[in-house]
Amino acid sequence: MSGIMRNILRIPKFNNLVSSTSTNMINVRSSRSIWHMSEQNINKSMINSSIKMLKPVDVCGYNCRCSRHTRAEKDLVTFLADEIQAEKKAQKLKTIPTEVDGFTVSLDGAHVTLSKKENDEKITIAFNVNHTVNTETDAEVDPSDDKPEFGEMQSKPNFTIDIVHGQQTLGFSCSFTDDDGASNGNETYNDCFCIDEVTIYEGELNDKVYAVAGDVLDGYLYDLLMNYLEEKGISNEFVEKIAELSTSYEHSAYISLLEGISKFTNRS
Repeated sequence: MSGIMRNILRIPKFNNLVSSTSTNMINVRSSRSIWHMSEQNINKSMINSSIKMLKPVDVCGYNCRCSRHTRAEKDLVTFLADEIQAEKKAQKLKTIPTEVDGFTVSLDGAHVTLSKKENDEKITIAFNVNHTVNTETDAEVDPSDDKPEFGEMQSKPNFTIDIVHGQQTLGFSCSFTDDDGASNGNETYNDCFCIDEVTIYEGELNDKVYAVAGDVLDGYLYDLLMNYLEEKGISNEFVEKIAELSTSYEHSAYISLLEGISKFTNRS
């Protein structure tokens, strides 16, 4: 496999490589690859390893002298050391903010919650960063190119908004729109997010609670609900900050995953 680097691809669920009839260009929505290793740096022993059985070696990483780690484990740890360093260097935010526009940020694994209280109301916004990353723009990549360039990685998760007053909750399910904005019926809006679903209930939400899809709401009612959310502080500008928060947190979670794989592989 001389000259060909295996890279880590993180491709959204509905993103496909196109097309099977074209062998020159591939449309790629997302890639986490960092092409920072040249062919000259590839250990020549990797070439020979393809024609013989792999045996445990007496090194792992750079200085290990034990006989517990295989060649594959050693190569993985060595690669991850460089990959983790490069990803940390690419981080835009080293520390995740604890507050955004008056909303307190709480982190629990891949789950993120923003909440605030005003008078007798509590507003909670929640989302999960898993499977939310895609490139900012499509990129056409030549498979023969050793160093392709990709768009900026962004995390734009679906999110819920719960506005609680007493025992009642007015709930919204929302998602980010594409570059053309949101649409409702025959009208198009210049919003960076849209209402996918609306519901109201008492106590806990369950399958018996009725909910209506945002795209079947009366257009004027939809506008009024968007104005209502903006009045509560959930404007287009605020939702763009949610995307920035999600992008930074997802990236830090990705780095933690790489570090976890490295420690797991390099365990004694």
